[in-house]
Amino acid sequence: MMYTPPLAPLGGLWLSALVAALPLLTVFVTLGLLRWKAHWAGLAGLVVAGVVAAVVYGMPVPLVALSASQGFAFGLFPIMFIVLNAIWLYELTVRSGRFEDLRRVIDSISDDPRIQAIIIAFGFGGLLEALAGFGAPVAITGVMLMAVGFSAMRAAVVVLLANTAPVAFGAIAIPIITAGNLTGIDYREIGAYVGHQTPLLAVFVPLFLVLLADGRRGVRETWPAAVVVGVTFAVTQWVSATWISVELTDIIASLAGIASAVVLLRFWRPTGTAAARARVAGERGPEQASAGTAGAGGNGARPGRTGAGGAPVVALADQPGTAVQKLPAGRVLLALFPYLLVIVVFSVAKLWAPVRTFLASTDMKLPWPGLDGHVLAASGKAATSTVYTFTWLSSAGTLLVFCGVIVALVYRVRLTEAAVLWGRTARKLRFSILTVGLVLALAYVMNQSGQTITIGAALAATGALFAFFSPILGWVGTAVTGSDTSANALFATLQQTAAVRAGLDPTLLVAANTSGGVVGKMISPQNLAIAATAVGLVGRESEIFRKLIWWSLGMLLALCLLVGLQSTVLSWMLPS
Repeated sequence: MMYTPPLAPLGGLWLSALVAALPLLTVFVTLGLLRWKAHWAGLAGLVVAGVVAAVVYGMPVPLVALSASQGFAFGLFPIMFIVLNAIWLYELTVRSGRFEDLRRVIDSISDDPRIQAIIIAFGFGGLLEALAGFGAPVAITGVMLMAVGFSAMRAAVVVLLANTAPVAFGAIAIPIITAGNLTGIDYREIGAYVGHQTPLLAVFVPLFLVLLADGRRGVRETWPAAVVVGVTFAVTQWVSATWISVELTDIIASLAGIASAVVLLRFWRPTGTAAARARVAGERGPEQASAGTAGAGGNGARPGRTGAGGAPVVALADQPGTAVQKLPAGRVLLALFPYLLVIVVFSVAKLWAPVRTFLASTDMKLPWPGLDGHVLAASGKAATSTVYTFTWLSSAGTLLVFCGVIVALVYRVRLTEAAVLWGRTARKLRFSILTVGLVLALAYVMNQSGQTITIGAALAATGALFAFFSPILGWVGTAVTGSDTSANALFATLQQTAAVRAGLDPTLLVAANTSGGVVGKMISPQNLAIAATAVGLVGRESEIFRKLIWWSLGMLLALCLLVGLQSTVLSWMLPS
């Protein structure tokens, strides 16, 4: 039972591409128009993908099922294992009572919620994306925004929009390194090109965050901070990607952005803070108190109501906006400890070569039973995508478990109690786990049956116009898989080949694939499920999707125009 994906199973490339896109259209329509819950939308998309793979592409039904099972397994580990442990880490801070102290620490920097959104979602979220990626920034910063008074829906859309600018260089530039390995182009050259694209979007992201959080009034009252942080991040990302280090680009840019906000706030304060606090907390419902999906307990917290999906919430004893209580240095350190620990652990694991090499050496390559060796690439060789990598020790989820155990010991939470809390967190995430598993199953069926490549080949057939369309491939790949790395694994070589045929710069289009993925991540069903889970809105992913889809499409259009112009009249912008 051998299978080689056909490029155009219906004869015409564009007709085949339209049929291949049906699973994606199914997910977007069921989420955006029919307002289905995410796990049902994912299941519907998976069924359509399976039917198209078997009926149109001729993939044997057993291989379709095995592809889906491999994707589902990847959705469980490492993806949802990371998210589960990120939220468990947050639950530990709530159980210990330290999360209220964290809110006060953040208030001591600025008690304005719009500024806090910029610092937390854009600055700290960018740092987490640089070190961990794979949903951890969305999960952690989502609950942090709720702790400072954001409604659940506002917190979700803000963190998803914020998780754009740093994605291309996320997880120590893994998306760019992957593209370099596949195409043979020096990844530093690709990174420099990306560094001349994504910063032009990053400049505006803090302004967009404020607009989402508090409308035009919020922009009028806080634009100096949004502009300073956006420009600082963008310039630093541009400089670091071009001349310093592709791997460290987001770390440098995020720290610079946070530092610029802290410096600015020594000389300038926003207006309308009290009214803004009431507005950003205005979308409150039965799922929302002042904090996220955690159980009650600890200092300064009282039991709250039941949230979406049965998740209990916590109402803080002090309402945001009251006078900031000055905390002793020890309590400040303990409040920040979990997040400082995450930064230290991930920095050591990702940046210190001996540790990074050791962790990578423990990865286990597992050929997927019944599938590996039965799916062939166009060259006739066995596809490598049928090998499942079990990153049992190097996974960001495992590192978060390590951080959680240390936090429990420092916070004097019994390990048995921490383990019970982990189990409860896993149970609360059951629908999100199912959603992400189904979405990854859909992605694997589309990829291994050849549906995704057909879509890419159709766009690549546009010739010189492909420079304009090339970011769409990255957008599609990331929207399907939830990963810019996976989008590059799918399309980087295709972008390179199409560029050579059309007489375009291959590095430009490979970079455009990476940059396009940046704006596709916010509407990926996988990321929508993670955000909804973090803030207690399980089952309302379709609402989040509808709030973000036009932002994603608008930023994609801007990126398409930029890359199209960079291939012609703006070629002088590119690194020489």
